[in-house]
Amino acid sequence: MSALEPPWLVADIGGTNARFGLVTAPGARPAHVAVLPGAEYATLPEAVAAYLADHAGGVRPGAACLALAGPVDGDRYELTNSPWAGSARDLGIPYVALLNDFEALALSLPHLRGDDLEPLGGPQPGSGVKAVLGPGTGLGVAGLVPSDGGWIPVPGEGGHVTVPVLDQRELELVRVLGTRGPVVAEHVLSGPGLARLHRALALVNDVPAAPLTASEIVARLDDPLCAETVEVFCGMLGSFAANVALTLGARGGVYLGGGVLPRIVEHVRACGFRARFDSNPDMSDYLSTIATTLIVAPQPALTGAAAWLAQRSGVGAPFFAPEENLR
Repeated sequence: MSALEPPWLVADIGGTNARFGLVTAPGARPAHVAVLPGAEYATLPEAVAAYLADHAGGVRPGAACLALAGPVDGDRYELTNSPWAGSARDLGIPYVALLNDFEALALSLPHLRGDDLEPLGGPQPGSGVKAVLGPGTGLGVAGLVPSDGGWIPVPGEGGHVTVPVLDQRELELVRVLGTRGPVVAEHVLSGPGLARLHRALALVNDVPAAPLTASEIVARLDDPLCAETVEVFCGMLGSFAANVALTLGARGGVYLGGGVLPRIVEHVRACGFRARFDSNPDMSDYLSTIATTLIVAPQPALTGAAAWLAQRSGVGAPFFAPEENLR
């Protein structure tokens, strides 16, 4: 394929916010980054037009790569936690690629620098298969597989498996939450899921509690119920992350993204996340050799989208100089 003409539009489209950036030359990091609230725009093309007009000087991109929080089928997309749906053809850009948002996040991993990452336990990440997952508006999961030609992303919808439980308290919570059937992991291990857990814990503990958002819960960790909510959340997330690691054979490390965890980094380290990650009765030794790392870079999926475009644009060198080792 011949080189695509910059500038390139890159985007990370979630259920709550749409993040945009502009790559002005091969090898450049996304610039003119802006975050637009999705609720303010009826459609994705309207949000793209607003970004280009208000934040990118009215430029006309030669190509775009959009990472979307939902299933992608060719040029069609449908967001899981937003009414936005349609075709890439509606954007009016000559070349448009659509990726799952965690597919783009996986592609960013070889390009993240030391300060973009926080270790959460285990050894240094290896060079084998990597997994990335994360709670935000939903719960995303993807893999990254090494090959002779670089890295191959493996998207999926792993956030919609049923939630893992370990003890009696978690069984009670699932019983309360699952009055209409099995509880999907995303319904618990996400921002909205944190609020659901808080309400369910209040019922299980038989204590009064006002409804709180995820942001309010993580800001009130001096409150016993909020602290217990985050503890349960981190424990279940540890078991879920271990299941992903075992499914993908992620000896190269498990990376956690999303919008929830960077606000509670120290609490994630102090709670039972890593202990639950290692606690599989049959594969504890295997899991103990896998690094768990939190992504704290501000817009990593934009980096992944830009890397995807560069790889297919005829640029021979890596889009960003990768770190020798991901810590």
